[in-house]
Amino acid sequence: MATNIGPVRTAEAAGPGRRTFLKTLGIGAVGVAGFPLLTACTGGSGPAPGSTSKSLTFGSGSSDEVPRNAYKAVTDAFTKKSGIDVATNVVPHNDFQNKINSYLQGSPDESFTWFAGYRMQYYAEKGLLAPVDDVWEKIGGNFSDAMKKASTGPDGKMYLVPNYNYPWGFFYRKSLWAERGYAVPATFDELTTLAARMKADGIIPIGFADKDGWPAMGTFDYINMRLNGYQFHVDLTAHKESWDQKKVSDVFDTWKALLPFQDPAALGQTWQDAAKALEAKKTGMYLLGSFVTQQFTDPAVLADIDFFPFPEIAMEGTDAVEAPIDGLLLSKKGGQNQAAHDFLAFMGSAEGQNAYAAVDTSNIATVKGADTSKYSPLNKKCADTIANAKYISQFLDRDALPAMANNVMIPALQSFIKDGSVDVKNLEAQAKSLYAAQ
Repeated sequence: MATNIGPVRTAEAAGPGRRTFLKTLGIGAVGVAGFPLLTACTGGSGPAPGSTSKSLTFGSGSSDEVPRNAYKAVTDAFTKKSGIDVATNVVPHNDFQNKINSYLQGSPDESFTWFAGYRMQYYAEKGLLAPVDDVWEKIGGNFSDAMKKASTGPDGKMYLVPNYNYPWGFFYRKSLWAERGYAVPATFDELTTLAARMKADGIIPIGFADKDGWPAMGTFDYINMRLNGYQFHVDLTAHKESWDQKKVSDVFDTWKALLPFQDPAALGQTWQDAAKALEAKKTGMYLLGSFVTQQFTDPAVLADIDFFPFPEIAMEGTDAVEAPIDGLLLSKKGGQNQAAHDFLAFMGSAEGQNAYAAVDTSNIATVKGADTSKYSPLNKKCADTIANAKYISQFLDRDALPAMANNVMIPALQSFIKDGSVDVKNLEAQAKSLYAAQ
């Protein structure tokens, strides 16, 4: 069943002896309307693969230049070590996410990039993934208990091999702040005071971009955790807490204090656009994951970047950091191919993650024994922020039901950004319907 599920674009060659072509992939309920759900390909999916091959296919949503090249370094290193050929299929990041459901039920690659959290567990529970307990028997000692927990499906089997994670925080140009005499805010009140000062100086205080829908979730998550604590974030996204209660309304009411200071062009620009504005010193700070530094190709600019965690709002919420975990999974079809299992085992080794990190320095390796000798001061700060956190959240669109995150929260947050209003009763009504259907 070789069926393309969306727009195809011309691909560049992945290197001698391999092909790089574009399939379309997708995720959850967003973008699935208009794309027929395909019958899942048959085949065993147990931890012991049924056949051995000297090749495998790898689907990647890491389409930006830096992570794309980093995964090419991984596949090259794996092929050199094992003699196994990897055919890499790179798809634009948002297309990959928005059509994953159709992709997994159609003709998926054997291995593919994905995330920890509910979104991994959701597709594991649907029987669309192959467990990799055999891989974890080899690599388990390389990971912390937290990483192991994040890689475990609802059936207790292992599904994800983590590659990296990255903290979300406010990134800024040190030289601009030194020139203007700005200081890192420790509290939310200090943050709004600083933002007002930046605005008076003719700078857009907070870089913001939500054309693609998901970036604003980071702001919601942080205000929610800082007000209500990590456990409430987890329970809310799992719909163990209701969306129409005061705690949720308080999140939006608090956020309103930031709206006058966030980039007014947010709904028309991508996160990459906002990164360029930060680089040009048109904005004073930018709340995003550390992957933002992939956009800073000038070494002088990269060395000028620093960050600080989201400031305190209530004492109970200061012990959590938003640090999503990315890694590799096997499709149901991939479970039959020993080569695909071997590829995930390589990704779960220091050798594999070092190959990735040598190209993409914006993220933090998850494996014990990874080479940290080349970490920049910014890398070290990112790593320390994650290590010192008591709780690590994924992301709203990873911790929640896909349809809730994409079909409900994206339009709700974009509407809130536009006019500052939100109907929490409507959020709860839709959540009840969607979660009850599971």
